[in-house]
Amino acid sequence: MKVVITGGCGFLGALLSRELLRQGALSLSGRGPQALHQITLLDRVAPVAAIAADPRIHADQGDLVDQLKAPQRAQALLRDVDLIVHLSAAVSAECEADFELGLHSNLLATQLVLEAARAEGLRRGQPPTVVFASSVAVFGKPLGEDFQTPPDDDTLPTPQSSYGIQKFIGEQLMADYGRKGFIRARSVRLMTVSVRPGRPNGAASGFLSGMIREPLNGETAVVPVPPETRVALSSPQTTLEGLCLAAQASDADWGPRTAMNLPACATTVGAMAQALAELAGPEVAARLQWVNDPAIARVVGSWPGVVRASRAQALGLQPDPNAQAIVSQHMQALANGVS
Repeated sequence: MKVVITGGCGFLGALLSRELLRQGALSLSGRGPQALHQITLLDRVAPVAAIAADPRIHADQGDLVDQLKAPQRAQALLRDVDLIVHLSAAVSAECEADFELGLHSNLLATQLVLEAARAEGLRRGQPPTVVFASSVAVFGKPLGEDFQTPPDDDTLPTPQSSYGIQKFIGEQLMADYGRKGFIRARSVRLMTVSVRPGRPNGAASGFLSGMIREPLNGETAVVPVPPETRVALSSPQTTLEGLCLAAQASDADWGPRTAMNLPACATTVGAMAQALAELAGPEVAARLQWVNDPAIARVVGSWPGVVRASRAQALGLQPDPNAQAIVSQHMQALANGVS
């Protein structure tokens, strides 16, 4: 089996790569286990040494649009591919600040991924499975309003950011390519992933990792929203389980071609701070600085703090139980040398 992961050298891409290498085989789309022969990582940066050292890893470094816009190069990168996991994206705050970046990295790149997958599927006579990482940001509410009921899988998205709109368009393209039989379409809406290790990224929700990660590293962290702000979170492990399930579920188990919500831990920013204080000590939580940022608050405040995931839970996925579990998972990763 050959797998291609766009954004494969980022946090989730590396996490997925390690898990696939560990498993060594995958039961793709409900079929029997197939040995994993190659994982191609498409990203702007190179993979970390521990991943690159595995002979099953192939890395191609560059902008995803540049990698796929030439048909011959796209064909070479995706030749004989069975599974594509499309994680590459410009994140929320980046897309609000730079409209063209979002169109390039989220809209054009997704279209090129799907076109390359279609071409390879037609060449082989067998459509590849495509897992598309959409986002909770497809659900949005205008400032001052609230959700009457928590959105579920079939709730009509009303995104309130360029990022959310671009992700929703991606979902619709996935559904149409799936309807036409060009791909096996698996769109999953990721919740805000916390806690991400490493350095901050350009996501509006990035503080939900930074407010845990930085204090544990002895650094101060700015929290740009009020403590009562409700958020829908998912730990890295729960998110990874959702991506793997999307790849492996049969067509019958998966159901509609529309996007599936991954399970969300419904909590508040204040509860995250309290969990940090309980598990790491009040002196660590004292490194949090509460400084309101209206731009960040507007974007994050437009997302639902409670999300239902009926389809995912029917397939056996469960949310993280509370903020303490999410913080504890990150602290355990630190103890194991993952930072």
